[in-house]
Amino acid sequence: MFILFKTGLRISEFCGLTVKDIDLQERKINVNHQLQRTRGMQYVIEDTKTSSGTRMLPMTDEVYECFEQIVKKRKKVRVEPIIDGYSRFLFLDKKDMPEVALHWEKHFQWALGKYNRTHEEQMPKITPHVCRHTYCSNMAKAGMNPKALQYLMGHFDIGVTLNVYTHLGLIDAKEEMNRIAKLA
Repeated sequence: MFILFKTGLRISEFCGLTVKDIDLQERKINVNHQLQRTRGMQYVIEDTKTSSGTRMLPMTDEVYECFEQIVKKRKKVRVEPIIDGYSRFLFLDKKDMPEVALHWEKHFQWALGKYNRTHEEQMPKITPHVCRHTYCSNMAKAGMNPKALQYLMGHFDIGVTLNVYTHLGLIDAKEEMNRIAKLA
């Protein structure tokens, strides 16, 4: 879950990651495909959602440490699943098949339920896609260059990055006005 909050990956891109896609030496993630499961329960590899979705993502130190542990502790299986020529997926289910978006939705629901059962203040529903929105909003609030953010999100149209994913409000506008006023 942490990786989703810190990379902005689409859940299908995340599920499609293989050991080969994680370059620990160069600290980058190769995003050039996504894993889907059809209604007929068939696993398929597809191109990224847009041409801009094919990208290399740099890893922060925290993300690097997560991937280092994931690769190191990756489950050993008798028979590696091969989906459309791709193998060694990072996340496998109980049947040694790659986890897909539905698995992660359930992981999130389980964690949310556990939290809400033990805490008085309830957490709202969080999905893998919420992580993507949160990542984009956090990067925008931190002042990231919009074109760099567009690249990291894998958006063809910067309007999608700015209008759909950056959830900024009155407080953000006020802070920005105060920041600019200090410069003048």
